[in-house]
Amino acid sequence: MGRAAIPDDFLDTYTGMLAEVSTTGRLLRRSELDALREQGEHAAEAGHAWRELITLYLDRTRRRWTTLPGIAHAPNSTEAARTGESVLRAVETAVDALAAGHERAQHLAIRQEEAARREFVDDLLYGRSDLGRLAERAERFGLRLAHAHAVAVAEGNETYTDIHPLVRRVERELVGRFGERDVLLTTKDGRLVCVAASTEGVALDAFAKYVTHPGTGHIGARRVAFGRAHSGAGGVVRSYEEALSALDLATRLDLPGPVLHAADLLVFPVLMRDRAAMADLVRAVLGPLTAARGGAGPLLETLTVLAEAGYIGAETARRLTISPRTLSYRLERIRILTGYDPNDAMQRFTLETAAMGARLLGWPAADL
Repeated sequence: MGRAAIPDDFLDTYTGMLAEVSTTGRLLRRSELDALREQGEHAAEAGHAWRELITLYLDRTRRRWTTLPGIAHAPNSTEAARTGESVLRAVETAVDALAAGHERAQHLAIRQEEAARREFVDDLLYGRSDLGRLAERAERFGLRLAHAHAVAVAEGNETYTDIHPLVRRVERELVGRFGERDVLLTTKDGRLVCVAASTEGVALDAFAKYVTHPGTGHIGARRVAFGRAHSGAGGVVRSYEEALSALDLATRLDLPGPVLHAADLLVFPVLMRDRAAMADLVRAVLGPLTAARGGAGPLLETLTVLAEAGYIGAETARRLTISPRTLSYRLERIRILTGYDPNDAMQRFTLETAAMGARLLGWPAADL
């Protein structure tokens, strides 16, 4: 169905005002300006662009110009010019009123669209709507939820909103490269979120690149986490939750970044599935470290860095900025206090698992 034509009575009312102005030279009345604003608003709601609207009204002005009473019956050219000036002043005022109404309708439509989009994003990421209805609404915003989708979430040192400069820049880059089909960029809880079909995985890679290295004049995000791809509307929720969980783990474990994949961190939810058992492991294995001079902190850090360095002593000492002799002393203290030897392949697994649990639980700062 095409858009509705602008009613003839709108244009007839307009030319009637010009005809009266041409004979009296008066200014347009408030009621007439209100009517023109309503005409501009109705035209916008009917889908008429501003250029189209103004062209139509000016064309009517041009075609009816010589038939306006004050101009057609002017006794001389001087009077015709004076009348023409009054009419042009009225045309200018009328155009301004039409523009105000058109803009008002456009702003209202934008606000309504933004509200609808925000409601859709909330329902999509939290799964709070009927899945069938959600899939229908998703089509409006370029997503086909029958496909598998993955979610990437970026967080920075500042809160991201829809008008944040970095958000605008990333949006321009993504739309320019991938269009608006099966890629949705939004903000949620101060983070920047990108939803993309699994067939558009390259879009998430591009998102991570743009948001962490946005170019001159912009501060990039601190971390970006990828959830795994899942099918259906519920799959978007699941992928989003995985990405958030990955960001939480990155903060608690001080994981290197800036890009993290939930698929690489699956061991951590498994470890924390039985929190009580993990707390018992930390207390039993690492609890004796609290008796060390300086507390458990330095020795726990040594275990963590040792694992990250692949149990290579020289690299561990370098990362800790201590001498190899000091490292050897710390490892010996760990062996004596815990009864587990970091140099023994079987026993180091227990120590490493307990150290991971300690970081997840916030021990020794937090009581277990």
